[in-house]
Amino acid sequence: MTLSTSTENCPDLLTSGIDLPCATCDTGRSLAALGFCCRDFRSTLGCFATGVTVVTALAPDGEPIGLTINSFNSVSLDPPLILWSLSLGSPMLNAFQRASHYSVNVLSVDQQNLSDRFAERRVDHFVDLPQRAGLGGAPLIEGCCAWFECANQTQYPGGDHLIFVGLVERFARGKAESPLLFHDARYCRIDASRTTD
Repeated sequence: MTLSTSTENCPDLLTSGIDLPCATCDTGRSLAALGFCCRDFRSTLGCFATGVTVVTALAPDGEPIGLTINSFNSVSLDPPLILWSLSLGSPMLNAFQRASHYSVNVLSVDQQNLSDRFAERRVDHFVDLPQRAGLGGAPLIEGCCAWFECANQTQYPGGDHLIFVGLVERFARGKAESPLLFHDARYCRIDASRTTD
């Protein structure tokens, strides 16, 4: 496998110094030093299909917070650990760092509207949203495929993101069977007619 090192598709890439970002995105500092085009890198990462989740918590002021992420992943079965990451520029970073718990809500194929809602910054995400309180007050969204309620165990710096490792204290599967997927910058679904032996 070869990663693109061409900057032809990224005309705004500033390659005059390691600290200069690409003018078209906020993640190009190190990529510019390597001669990578940030758009090519993002596009190539998009070849990996992921599920879509909404991570929720209770902020220090008692208000619920949440955002759409697709960086959710399993880490360990014993102890049961998961991870996800959040941009250092997120306005919710401090609240998630300070929360005792957070919930990972695995969205179903019918919840694309929730993914879009929680991806927006300036909306009240929880208005008229069927939910219940989980551990530490972290909201559990109704209708999801699964829920993971996690103690906010460890946080690690990872470039322009903070990696959260959570100790799963409770989990459950929902009635929805088909998850919402994200691939190549688009939502997609599992083709239920395709099976493997």
